[in-house]
Amino acid sequence: MPGPVALVGAGEFLAPMAEFDRGLLAATGRARPRVVVVPTAAAPDGEQTFLRWAEMGMAHFTSLGAEVEPVLVRTVAEGDNPDVLQAIGEADLVYLSGGHPGHLRRVLGGSPLGAAIADAHQRGATIAGCSAGAMAIVDRCMEPRRLPVPRLRAPLPLGIRWPAGVGLADHVAVMPHYDAFPETLSALIVLQAPRGIVVLGIDEETAVLGRNGAWQVHGRGRVTVWRGHRRQRFRRGDAFRL
Repeated sequence: MPGPVALVGAGEFLAPMAEFDRGLLAATGRARPRVVVVPTAAAPDGEQTFLRWAEMGMAHFTSLGAEVEPVLVRTVAEGDNPDVLQAIGEADLVYLSGGHPGHLRRVLGGSPLGAAIADAHQRGATIAGCSAGAMAIVDRCMEPRRLPVPRLRAPLPLGIRWPAGVGLADHVAVMPHYDAFPETLSALIVLQAPRGIVVLGIDEETAVLGRNGAWQVHGRGRVTVWRGHRRQRFRRGDAFRL
């Protein structure tokens, strides 16, 4: 049976998400779950940033009682490493952290790494993605070109594309950091989604956990579900189906 999929708006490896991550580990049923951290989306920001995310993931999940291994995949070529693919194949939880969604999607789609993650999901492993990680593992990866604007916490996304992601959640796209943008802007973006695609606007320090079409909200914020022009809000503990 396919495993759960966790989509996180922002806050990976930080204290506000520890309760949620502890629940992901407990759900594996293992006393010491095997976690693989994939910081690939941060590779365009330089080696120091890339390694920092790997180290943060290791420290975070080790403190929660897991056995943790980072897979240091920066490029499509490194996604063909047999040791990396074996680590994914043995993992109980695969966690893809944030950064650049387009880069992550290209690495996952251009190497065996994406297929290995999909296979792990099919055999029952939990696959979690935060921010860019969440964007790349669902059906469509929302890829914005970003423009910094003073006094906004996040740059404005422009020139939206919707290429195929790994496909772990059918007919779904993710807009992370949803509460960092004015919702009028968010609406302009999500209404560009392809017909039939549901866009999940996930607030920071908030997650939605899904399996077999049933989803539940965790964390401090909200998940905004856009089905075309129809908008629904869900808070911690709320459940919905897609």
